[in-house]
Amino acid sequence: MIKFLIKGLLRDKSRSRLPIIVVAVGVMLTVWMHAYITGFMGDTIEMNARFSNGHVKVMTRAYAQNIDQLPNDLALLEANELLEDLRVAYPEIYWTARIQFGGLIDAPDDHGETKSQGPALGLGLDLLSADSPEIERLNLTKSLVRGRLPAKNGEVLISESFSQKLRVNPGDVVTLLGSTMGGSMAMYNFIVCGTISFGVEIMDKGTIIADIEDVRHALQMENAASEIIGFFGDNFYDDYLALKKAQSFNATYESDPDEYAPVMKALSQQGIMGAYVSMAKVWATYITMVFVFAMSLVLWNAGLLGGLRRYGEIGVRLAMGEEKGHVYRTMIYESIFIGIAGSIVGTSIGLFLAWLIQKYGIDISGMMQGASVMMPTTIRARITPVDFYIGFIPGLISTVTGTMLSGIGIYKRQTAKLFKELES
Repeated sequence: MIKFLIKGLLRDKSRSRLPIIVVAVGVMLTVWMHAYITGFMGDTIEMNARFSNGHVKVMTRAYAQNIDQLPNDLALLEANELLEDLRVAYPEIYWTARIQFGGLIDAPDDHGETKSQGPALGLGLDLLSADSPEIERLNLTKSLVRGRLPAKNGEVLISESFSQKLRVNPGDVVTLLGSTMGGSMAMYNFIVCGTISFGVEIMDKGTIIADIEDVRHALQMENAASEIIGFFGDNFYDDYLALKKAQSFNATYESDPDEYAPVMKALSQQGIMGAYVSMAKVWATYITMVFVFAMSLVLWNAGLLGGLRRYGEIGVRLAMGEEKGHVYRTMIYESIFIGIAGSIVGTSIGLFLAWLIQKYGIDISGMMQGASVMMPTTIRARITPVDFYIGFIPGLISTVTGTMLSGIGIYKRQTAKLFKELES
């Protein structure tokens, strides 16, 4: 019978083509919207991860307890060895060492006297290694306003508004006044090679970025790092995976009482980012549920109307002596075939559209004057395992439910009235 029903649907286009198209469109929109919302809601989290938090972060226990103070006197020692160990233990994660520091930037005049000064927040990154993705990860190339990126040791990037405040230009020398890892005073000269715009006021007021080896030399932090940050290979944050990795790493040092022992924290365990991650999950779920519910109503009505439209056909079949239960079951079987076919087609198209947005993105740089490090200039979707089956909720279940409700009327039909209905 199933083979017979499938042949009937294939031969009678009026019973299969339009219903499948309607189901496919609804499923396509559901899958595409879920992937888009997932990617869109994760953008803020991803930008914070790239700039500061990472997907996972390794630091000393003492540093983690006072992380808001950027206490480099509590930084990781023998960071290069720990970095290599992490790369061996977790090869699926990209690891990089960073140093966050604060200090005073002094800009001298032509006579070597202080022309201007200003407090600065500094970031030491791996900028000069050939295989380092840090420049691309922080969007530094597009954020460049004047000058160029560091090409050799001793060069530094500063925010554009900070350079205007200090009255310095690319090529000028500035001096970093700060504190070394041991607590003594640090003085180190940098050459400004370029200026960048972060798009975040608090950072544009005074931020400098230099190669991590220069920062180590300036702050006497040889083979040390404030933190070692890890990023998943697909560049998307997975909270479950991050927490699992952190738990696995921390179990290794659980019996070590040293306050300078390394500890790993997932992004959701760092400050207010846990609230951001939870909020993103909740809102993404709510928005998706509302859209799935809306598409379910549409496809439910489509199934209901499809069943009502066939009441004339049903009357003929009943008049010919076909049992009501058999008619009802065949309608449900047909709706299942239509729902499955439409869901497969719609899911395939929706995944393809989501893949295009995930790979190429939607460029919104024209809506944002100036490049930005913290805010994305390209919106991307994110395909997750849920996208492969979420379309079947409205596509199959709602379609079949609509047909089942419309088919209830079959049992209310009276054979004595069938000929009168057919005559009309």
